[in-house]
Amino acid sequence: MPKPYQQHLQSSQSLETTYEAVRAGFVALALEKNRRATPFVAQARALKAAAGKAEAPADLLNIGEIQPGLLTAAGVSDKAANHLRESDKREAVGGLINNFLEPAGVNFVEELVFRFLLTRGDTLGGSMRNIGGFMAQKKLTRNILAYLKLTEQKCRWLHADTDVWAELPDDDSDVELSLRGLSWTGAKGPRTILYNVTVPLVANNVDLSLLSCPSSELTRKVIGMPAIYIALGELKGGIDPAGADEHWKTAGTALNRIQKAFARRKFKPHTFFIGAAVEARMAREIWEMLKRGSLENAANLTDEDQMASITRWLCTL
Repeated sequence: MPKPYQQHLQSSQSLETTYEAVRAGFVALALEKNRRATPFVAQARALKAAAGKAEAPADLLNIGEIQPGLLTAAGVSDKAANHLRESDKREAVGGLINNFLEPAGVNFVEELVFRFLLTRGDTLGGSMRNIGGFMAQKKLTRNILAYLKLTEQKCRWLHADTDVWAELPDDDSDVELSLRGLSWTGAKGPRTILYNVTVPLVANNVDLSLLSCPSSELTRKVIGMPAIYIALGELKGGIDPAGADEHWKTAGTALNRIQKAFARRKFKPHTFFIGAAVEARMAREIWEMLKRGSLENAANLTDEDQMASITRWLCTL
């Protein structure tokens, strides 16, 4: 009987990311960056319109609606602002006005907007550092949902922001943007998938965990029970070939840690790896692990057929 990975992989070369996939990945990243930047651009336009009422930089202090924008332009992030006293905030804005806006003369509004966008750009850059993982999770989720819809499985989903489980709506477009888990009952019983959960036995965060229990029974105590873990996997969405080896080193270490932790308790859940940037040497290492059985399945995130195959495997375990 063929091994699970043999359903979609013929050799290590099957795992390698093509030039076309790398190019498409970089384009997708650029589009996502623009999508995330849109609210910041809109805020900057609103700030410019409101600040235009001021005749001099000092007058900006009298426009209540733009005070948060002034603080941002002063270089204070939203996170930092939560830890500052009002006196500290006034001092930061005063420094902005005295050191940068007043020297700009009649162009002080433009200077204000530029400095606002500079801070917002840092915020965007921080969120983009995790964008590969976000996009990988989004793509995997869409594949899982496609399979569950095809097999007419009713499922529930966990909202990442509210941490509340709810029935998946018939129109599930864009649900993957804020989804952190899925739960359904298949032929082999209840199944729940969770993203980015700290597995107590491993004492580390795991990208994806498949559990043999319904979402209604999930508690911290249950998550700590090794017997409910059916599969655990690492998901790496970075598309830059230059970072491929580093991503695989991180994933390989995590998978090895998972296997050793469960083996100590006499359990052996399925393990798998899904990555976007897979270089030749890395592909050969993964292929050897698959053949040895130290890794049960793997797929290239950029290959639609491979993703459909590994998704089907996950959903039928």
